[in-house]
Amino acid sequence: MEDDRTKYPQTGSGDGELQQDRPHSARMYDYYLGGKTNYAVDREAAQEVTRHFPGISTVARVNRAFMHRSARYLASQCGIRQFIDIGTGIPTAPNLHEVAQEAAPDARVVYVDSDPIVLVYADGLLNSSPQGATTYVEGDVTDPGSVLAAIEESGYLDLNRPVGLSLHALLHFVPDDRDPYGIVRTLLNRLAPGSYLSLSHCTPDFDPAAWAAIVNVYTAAGTPTQVRSRAEVLRFFDGLTLTDPGLVVAHRWRPEAASGPSLVTDTQVSLYAGVAQKP
Repeated sequence: MEDDRTKYPQTGSGDGELQQDRPHSARMYDYYLGGKTNYAVDREAAQEVTRHFPGISTVARVNRAFMHRSARYLASQCGIRQFIDIGTGIPTAPNLHEVAQEAAPDARVVYVDSDPIVLVYADGLLNSSPQGATTYVEGDVTDPGSVLAAIEESGYLDLNRPVGLSLHALLHFVPDDRDPYGIVRTLLNRLAPGSYLSLSHCTPDFDPAAWAAIVNVYTAAGTPTQVRSRAEVLRFFDGLTLTDPGLVVAHRWRPEAASGPSLVTDTQVSLYAGVAQKP
């Protein structure tokens, strides 16, 4: 496999915290979704990923669709009125709060991200319904204690009441040496009984060679990446009760008529997704 480290500088070149001189995972994701908040360096890396795995834009779109369905499900069928979305990324309408507040206008949402590029565009996350509320706090998922402290300090949520915790397309950017399972446990331990975890995670199960190449592209660009098998993703739900249909390829999680499983294959999606409740 080609070593991509020669393509992307491993230190900044004066472009500041936004790292405009090297690919950025949030801007690459924006490119996959057809957005315009990206630079030539992001498009070059994203096109390299696409060369290895032509369905990467499908992965991104299916992940967004899962986020919409899970937020709608939690708000409309599970009575959740508080949401935490960690690893928010660049806003792309409809955002989680817009979906949740369409089902429950009084829903309150706290977005969390550590990337400066997301902060630049965070205004798109703050157009709450009059009855609800949204805010954005800076926080790094690899420091869950600080994330929880920032959320509590914001005063937007009552963590003694159930919360919907969204970790969508995030934990494959947390390698095992950063203790991703411990991070999830720390977050869930602080949440009230009856809270839910909504999670999606890329997998190499259906095309190992392509995903090994994708991991190489991201890691070379400065974003350590580790995709995981179904069994490894399932571990994130230890101690929780998965809702039907369990942990499945994302397009198979409660599909709606316009996005049914027949439209894409498991290999094209390569993303596991599930929603589970804390007892």
